[in-house]
Amino acid sequence: QVQLVESGGGMVQPGGSLRLSCAASGSIFFRLYAMGWYRQAPGKERELVAGITSGGSTNYADSVKGRFTISRDNAKNTVYLQMNSLKPEDTAVYYCNAGYRVIDYWGQGTQVTVSS
Repeated sequence: QVQLVESGGGMVQPGGSLRLSCAASGSIFFRLYAMGWYRQAPGKERELVAGITSGGSTNYADSVKGRFTISRDNAKNTVYLQMNSLKPEDTAVYYCNAGYRVIDYWGQGTQVTVSS
């Protein structure tokens, strides 16, 4: 059984920073998995924020390019999302995803609120 556990969410003022972490545990060859961060705001669909392949290639939603950075530490089975220059529109529940071929795992989500 595989678990993804997100942490690092919270409330921050506009312009602030947060670092999300997602730790994978269980029967998972973490280094083989593509990892992603998604978010879902109230009344909106879940959207991809950032992704990183097993080889380390990254991609970002246009709305976060230049502000967010995704990274992974395969030795720790952990993926990170560094979020800088946060805006109110970044407010959402952020979910971690691990994908390999037809296998797909999700975390439980962590709330990020950007408000003054």
